[in-house]
Amino acid sequence: MVDRANCWGDAAEYDFAHIVSELNKYLRLRATPIGMRRFKTEAELEAIPRLRRPPEGEVFATDQIVGQSRWIGYTIGITMKNLMGSQCGAVVGLHPRDDDFMSGERFNGVWYGTLEDSAQHQAEMSCASYGEYEALVTSPLTSGRIDNPDICLIYATPGQMITFINGLQYKNYKKYEFTCVGESACADSWGKALATGEPSVSIPCYAERKFGGVQDDEMLIALPPSFLPGVVEGLAALSKNGLRYPIPNHGLDKSPMASIAQSYG
Repeated sequence: MVDRANCWGDAAEYDFAHIVSELNKYLRLRATPIGMRRFKTEAELEAIPRLRRPPEGEVFATDQIVGQSRWIGYTIGITMKNLMGSQCGAVVGLHPRDDDFMSGERFNGVWYGTLEDSAQHQAEMSCASYGEYEALVTSPLTSGRIDNPDICLIYATPGQMITFINGLQYKNYKKYEFTCVGESACADSWGKALATGEPSVSIPCYAERKFGGVQDDEMLIALPPSFLPGVVEGLAALSKNGLRYPIPNHGLDKSPMASIAQSYG
């Protein structure tokens, strides 16, 4: 039997159906929030109901695996043999940051103008630690098939994203600082969240949009599930204060005082 606790030791029973319903209520999300969880052995995947595996011999980008869960609703499991290369595997901790990865040779002259620039990009990427996990599964949060994910992935427009972050900061305020490595921006989202356990926002990169189905106006936040109940509570409080999504345009040539009075009194 698979241990319920995720990589943070969190074995709480979250009502993901309620959480997702509330997120949709307050944010009007377009795509399914999903969970990502790693497993120590490939054999553990056998206990996951209705799990899909990539066809034998085919390799994918991790962006595509995530995209299949959020757009099609698949619960899909992979190991390193299912991924197209070290770039995808290292971000989620399924492949070491070895000499080939760190060299930056494959990016030289493509995304960056010199080998030095390419190597610097590789060094700056946030990646989960390697050596503890052999397999990874993504699944819609409401499916209930992977219990507690390590992290949750929520795609949103900029307006939805700032409203989500406002909910996150409503109690236990913290200033969040987000990074941008450029291409391979999954390192800024799920890589950083798996490495730090903190909410991580990214502007999805070319590959995520070309292969993962990320839309032109979408951003991504990755965070452990323990943050989500507080986000929902914060969104409810903001809504009660009249601070809701979609954000109505007050007008460029009208005094803001009427709108300000509604929220601040």
